[in-house]
Parts: sequence; C-alpha cells; structure tokens
Amino acid sequence: MQAVPSEFLAINRKERANKPFIELELRPPKERVCDFKPVIIPFDAETAMAQASRCIHCPDPAPCMQGCPTHNDIPSAMWLIEQGRFKEAAMIYHKTSSLPEICGRVCPHEQLCEGACVLNHDDQPVLTGELEVFVLDWEREHDPYVPEIAPDTGKKVAVIGAGPAGLACADQLRQRGHAVTIFDAKPAPGGLLTYGIPNFKLDKEVVFRRWKDLEAMGVEFVGNTYIGKDKTIDDLFAEGFDAVFIGVGTGIDAKMEVEGEDLPGVYEATEYLIRANVAPDYLPEELKGKPLEVEGKRVVVIGGGDTAADCLRSSVRMKAAEVTCIYRRTEAEMPGGAKDRNMAREEGAEYQFLTQPVRFIAGEDGKLSGVECVKMKLGEPGPDGRRRPKPIEGSNFVIPADIAVLAIGYWPDPTIGKTTPDLETHKWGLIKVVDPETGRTTREGVFAGGDAVTGPDLVVTAMVGGRKAAWAIDEYLRSKS
Repeated sequence: MQAVPSEFLAINRKERANKPFIELELRPPKERVCDFKPVIIPFDAETAMAQASRCIHCPDPAPCMQGCPTHNDIPSAMWLIEQGRFKEAAMIYHKTSSLPEICGRVCPHEQLCEGACVLNHDDQPVLTGELEVFVLDWEREHDPYVPEIAPDTGKKVAVIGAGPAGLACADQLRQRGHAVTIFDAKPAPGGLLTYGIPNFKLDKEVVFRRWKDLEAMGVEFVGNTYIGKDKTIDDLFAEGFDAVFIGVGTGIDAKMEVEGEDLPGVYEATEYLIRANVAPDYLPEELKGKPLEVEGKRVVVIGGGDTAADCLRSSVRMKAAEVTCIYRRTEAEMPGGAKDRNMAREEGAEYQFLTQPVRFIAGEDGKLSGVECVKMKLGEPGPDGRRRPKPIEGSNFVIPADIAVLAIGYWPDPTIGKTTPDLETHKWGLIKVVDPETGRTTREGVFAGGDAVTGPDLVVTAMVGGRKAAWAIDEYLRSKS
C-alpha cells in the first residue's frame, strides 16, 4: 500500500502531471569515450526531490509497481524522496530487492517501471531508476543499511554461482540465520555484474561494495571453483551442506558455425568484455597476460542485443579506428534497448542492418582481415511473431575487419546437469524446476533460479528468482529440522 495521504493526491494529480520533465544528464560523448567511467551524472538532492514530485501516484495497483519484476513500492518511494526522507525511501527498496543499487543502474527501465508510467501518454515518465540509485547511494554515504540477522539455525547452504541470482539467494538465506557459502568458477564474486556488464554502465566498485555487505553478514565466497568439474553437488552434500542453490546463469557464448570462426581476431563476447573491462587482479587464470589490443583496429560486432552494444561502446573506448555493428534484421527487430543503442551511435559506432555474416576471411598473416556478408530481406513472421530474414542471392560483399566479436546470444552450461544424479535438465542444459515459484528441482534438496532456469533474461528477474528460491530453501530446511 502506498504511504501517501489520499486527500493530498485528490487535489494535486493534475498539477503534478503538468510539472516540467527534468532530463537525465549524461557526460558529453567526446568526454565519456576517453574512459570507462559511468556515463550518467547522478542527481543531487534538489533535482531528485523535484523529479520525484512529478509522480502523480496512480491508484493501487500502480502501473510502475506492476511493471517492476520486484514489485517495488515505487509510489511510496517517490513520495518519501519528494519530502527529502531519503533513508526511508531506501528502506522501501530493501523490502523487495537484494540488489537495488545495481538494478537501479542496469535495469531497462524504459521497458519496465518507467515504460509503465502513465505520464508517457503525454510527456516523459518519472525517472524512477535514477531515483532508486540516488537514494541507495545517499543511504550508503550517510546511514548505511545493516539488515537484521536471525539466530543461527545450524543449517548450511551451498550457492553455486555468484551472479545476481546467487547473491540474492545468499542475502535472503543469511538474513534467516543459515550459513551460506557461494562457489563460483571466477576469481571474484558478481557473475555477469563483474564479468559482463561494462564499467560505464555499472562501476565494479558498486558490485564489490554490495559484496562486502554480504561478507559482513557472514556470507563466504569460494572462487576459482567450477562445480561439476572441480567438485560435484554430491561432494557438497558430502561436505555437510544441507541444501544447494544453482544460479550459474547461461554463460556459454553461442557459435555461428561458419568458416573462419576460429581465426585469430574472432572473439566471443564474454571474453572480449572481460578483457576490456576487468582489472588484472580479477581476471580468470586463462586470460591473464593476454592484453586486448584494439587501438587503431577495425572492429565488427555481430548481434542486436545489449551485449552487442556493450561490445561496441567498449571498442570505442579502446580507440578502435572503426566500430560497426551488423545485424540480420532491421533496427525495429533489435532485442537490445534503444537507450544503449543511441549512446553507442553518439559515441561513434555505426550500424549496418539486414546484413548476415557468412564467412570470416584470413589475411596473409593468418589473422582475420574481413567478414564476408550477404544482404538480407525480411520474409513472413515465424512462430515468435518476428519476420524471418532471408538472404538475397548474389548480394555477397566483404567488410574489412581486424577484430570480430560474436554477440549473438548465450547457451546454458550443461556441466552441472550431466554430473548431478536425479537432476533433470531440458533445452540444452537449462535446469528443470518442479515449481517456478520455489525453484525446487527434481533432486532432493537442490533448488535453482535465474538464467540457469529461464534462459538469458534480466538482472532483476534473476535476482527475484534467487530470492524466491531462498524462501523455499528456508522452509525446506525448517521442515527437515
């Protein structure tokens, strides 16, 4: 329920709807391409209060709450921010989110809460994402959040995967008094928050601060441990863990299966972004000592999602001579957010649509020298409603390139499914859950959530999956007691 006096709203909605929109301030393109620092300039207190005062506080259920996967009580938060009650506003987000300062930065708000704002009908929405970031940052600086930890239950839970789902699950389990250890194949926690999303969208320090919060709560992290290879889920139970949560995401880059894909200079998006954005101390062992040399090179990024935009914008910052995105459909069919795409264009990246790579070409030195492509046209819609691209015969041409990045999607890692008896998987390795609301799998005591269950999705939906599984694990452990 919203914490706003109804008598106040009855006389102020029209006035609020007519308040001027306050643009989000960004660093100028020529400045921001020189580094990997955040692009968005944070609100100050006065701007935040003015922005929040544009909220017209729709009757329950507010569209913005329905559009948010966590169902944050956004209207109440807006009311509190407008009054300058920033700590109370921050607490609103803690009630429903384990990663509010992260989701506020990386969620596609234009598709979720902001996209649902009724002000879109005649004007611009309330910038709820940036307001969430403002109050969480204010809170960390002035009055840090310290959750209450329940008495020790004597139960131990192993969380596999230190990404959004795993971190959220660990947060909720630890608050309920269970001992939690997170295992991850990478050296540092964060999953794609650390090893996927570039710093200009999500500063690594934001992720590590949140990890330190969990560490202070008593959550333990064991890195460089690949569950399914270094040890199995059966091993975890043998070591005394009472339950296991699987939140490994979908981290296997999709292949194109075309000639020349293995040439030097052709990269998978994950490796490319890790090399571009992760400090040497946190690099996986196999990538240490392998600097990414992009300056002066011609870069072609293949794909139409947010990962493609991240690769484009990272390439610009590494001083590539040319940066081009090629996509086999039109811009209207691109799955990635328009906001990131527009920023990529502002920063110098170019887009070439209705273009499909068919071969990677080697130069005299054996390295990539070009990408052979074919022009496409859109045919009839497929089962998903999207028009299928078809090649135009005889339209082949070559785009000169020194580096090509494959950002065409992700597949689940089948390792855990293959090494865990009685754990059912489907769709090439996704974990099958008996109940999506609890994350309960076909293996006794094993739960799962996030992209490992749903396939590639948003940070916020993975986080919600981790929280729901934690509540179910808590009930499971107490029933076992």
